Amino acid sequence: MSDIITLKKNNDFRRLYSKGRSYTSSVLVTYVRKNRLGKVRIGITVSKKIGNAVLRSRSRRIIREAYRILSDDVSLGYDLVFVARGKTPYVKMGDILRVMKKELREAGVLK
Repeated sequence: MSDIITLKKNNDFRRLYSKGRSYTSSVLVTYVRKNRLGKVRIGITVSKKIGNAVLRSRSRRIIREAYRILSDDVSLGYDLVFVARGKTPYVKMGDILRVMKKELREAGVLK
């Protein structure tokens, strides 16, 4: 997949939180909802509760990298939001990848 299309509008995030299905683990929460665009759009949310800017940036980077590895296996036509949890900045990217793969498989998004 060449470019990752990101969700930017608050309205899009709120729609996923209210109407999307959620899948949780101790390090990541994934919200999934179909869209009519025929493309996959993702959003990454990291709260200030996670820690300082360094920890929040690390969380975003490892979530983005885990998704980049899985992006070719994701079916088109979905909006995805990944929410970092308290343990996220302290685990390795491979752990995030494993959890993300499990959650996306449960959601039926992986090919």
